[in-house]
Parts: sequence; C-alpha cells; structure tokens
Amino acid sequence: MKRNLSRWLLALFFIAAGTFHFLFIANYEGIMPPWLPWHRALVIISGLCEIAGGLGVLWHATRSCARYGLIALCLAVLPANVQMLLNAQVAHASAWWLTLLWVRLPLQTLLIAWIWHATRPRAD
Repeated sequence: MKRNLSRWLLALFFIAAGTFHFLFIANYEGIMPPWLPWHRALVIISGLCEIAGGLGVLWHATRSCARYGLIALCLAVLPANVQMLLNAQVAHASAWWLTLLWVRLPLQTLLIAWIWHATRPRAD
C-alpha cells in the first residue's frame, strides 16, 4: 500500500515536472549549460522523458524501464542544476536562494533513492 502511494506520488512529481518544461520553456533554456548544444530541443526531450517516466512507473510492464530511465535522467539534468546555481551566484542572488540551490544538488541522490525504492520489484 505504501509503495503504491509512493509510486503515484513519484509519477505525479515527474509528470508535473515534465509539464513545466513546456509551460516555462524559456526558464529551462536559461539554465542550460552554455557548452550543451540545442537547448530548446534538450528541454523538450527532457520534459517528454519526465512525463514518460512518470507514466511508466505506474504500470508493472514499464516500471523497470522507467526506473532506469528516470535515474539516468536525474544524472543527465545535473549539469543544468549546477548551471542554475552558477547563474544565481553571478547574479548575486539572495543567500536563501543560493542555499536552496546548494541543497538541491545532494537532493538528487534522495530523488534517485526514491525512484529506486518505489519502482523496485516486490520481494515476495
């Protein structure tokens, strides 16, 4: 029961996050590292992958693929998270915002752990 709720919350989290890529595309493009090409395409692809991964955790047949895909996605977006922090530092953002961005980086590890736990096969 708890794991089922966790899966639904995880799905909702990633579906919402992926949807935001389309609603706020310019914001996401703004945190893309300059060394990456095709910013808009990468924002769209990552948004689609988040939505697909979120949906994928809901069905047993796709859950394993969603698990590995979402974990890979969390690792792939790490450069954008770092770039967001760097942009905030250059802009002399407030201390509380910088703190949140610093805290966000290790939270990726907890997000990966949540993905792994919520989507792992049942131990019967």
